[in-house]
Amino acid sequence: MTDPGLSSSYESVAGLEIHVQLKTRSKMFCGCAAEFGVPPNTNVCPVCLGLPGALPVINASAVELAVQTALALGCEVHTRSVFARKSYFYPDLPKGYQISQYDRPLATGGLVKLPAGSSGGEDRIRIRRLHLEEDSGKSLHDRFAGRTAVDLNRAGIPLVEIVTEPDFSAASQAREFLDRLKQTLEYLGVSDCNMEEGSLRVDANVSVRPAGSDELFTKTEVKNLNSFSQLEKAVEFEASRHVAIHKSGGAVEHETLLWDPDRGETRPLRGKEEVHDYRYFPEPDLPVLELDEDAMARAARALPEMPREKVGRLVSEYGLPGYDAEVLSSTRELADYFEAVAQLTPDPKAASNWVMVEVRTVANERGSSISELDIEPARLADLIGRVAAGELSHGLARQVLGRMVETGKSAEEVMEDDGLRQIGDGSHLDGWVAEALAENPAEVDRYRDGEERLLTFFIGQVMRKSGGRADPDRLREVLEEKLGSSS
Repeated sequence: MTDPGLSSSYESVAGLEIHVQLKTRSKMFCGCAAEFGVPPNTNVCPVCLGLPGALPVINASAVELAVQTALALGCEVHTRSVFARKSYFYPDLPKGYQISQYDRPLATGGLVKLPAGSSGGEDRIRIRRLHLEEDSGKSLHDRFAGRTAVDLNRAGIPLVEIVTEPDFSAASQAREFLDRLKQTLEYLGVSDCNMEEGSLRVDANVSVRPAGSDELFTKTEVKNLNSFSQLEKAVEFEASRHVAIHKSGGAVEHETLLWDPDRGETRPLRGKEEVHDYRYFPEPDLPVLELDEDAMARAARALPEMPREKVGRLVSEYGLPGYDAEVLSSTRELADYFEAVAQLTPDPKAASNWVMVEVRTVANERGSSISELDIEPARLADLIGRVAAGELSHGLARQVLGRMVETGKSAEEVMEDDGLRQIGDGSHLDGWVAEALAENPAEVDRYRDGEERLLTFFIGQVMRKSGGRADPDRLREVLEEKLGSSS
């Protein structure tokens, strides 16, 4: 797989570094709250400010979440790993160094498999390493004209850094990997993966090489890409830029770049640091991180069913089409909600349709999660059952669902209070049908002259008059009877 538009004589090569903020209550090495959106520089203490004499303490919850992440990605988790000081100097790094891991990381050697498209098979993306570290603070360039402000609330928030091998030969492949990774992290519940808030940040290392070669040319790093679509554009642009430089006889400079989404191009930030520039050495204030077998076993037992496994089980256990299973497994919340509904109704496919389409539509319209809709699975199962029993048409049931969300009432209460019951008795239907035929004499004549497709038109007319309450099966019978009469 290669990027479209890239010269046929070159192929792109990319690897990713993904920084994931862990969903802990406190920071990595102190008790300060790890929360977003509070006033600047309020969640700080001597430890995360790096004041003399302050000593870090490892956050056990962060270690547990990191181990779960590593196991879910197929990594080998090491029973002994070492924290190290990574020295560099930026205004938002209060200590002048970051506590990270270097030569002895928490985990190594994972693997993520991606479908290889129409060619069949799968692409194998190798994970080189996964390690724990603390986040830096944040530089703010829009608070004061011509000046940079610093907010240190983020300094010390727990991160896992996931580093892949240079296994991506197309920008679209990198995006697919990130979609799969984000879904995994959300299933695990280790991070909210909110890119707008910086919970998930991606750097891309990009180079090119002659097509079919194993040689790796000089790479550049594109920092802090804040959306998957921008990452895809940045990798494509940077690979094309490398090809243009090589074709002109120039040399690509090993540097760190920023992506400018407005201009659709990269721009230099600084020369790329080498490992020796960071002056790594073991963190003297922290012990070796040791994990016993019990801790590893607990982490393994805490792993939820992963998306690929869930898709297969939904197909086999509930008889769902593959498409339904894929959609329902897109988030853990959606899959759990579907199963809760399906276990209360004899028709899993109907439950799938309602959760996949109607419930998601209402949630999207309101900008809410399914849990925020507050429609208990038993209440949705009851609504589905009323449709199956003929008490409600599908269209009328959609109205009832909307009112259930608005009012918090059950289907029965909504139907009673709002008069949203399906009507199939002759007197009501006869009246609505008579009105519809009287108002559309030309269409009646055309139907009787052979345009039978106009039956759908008349059904729509009566449905509007009835507010969607007319029983569609009984209505069709009445219309066919009346339209078939010449009187």
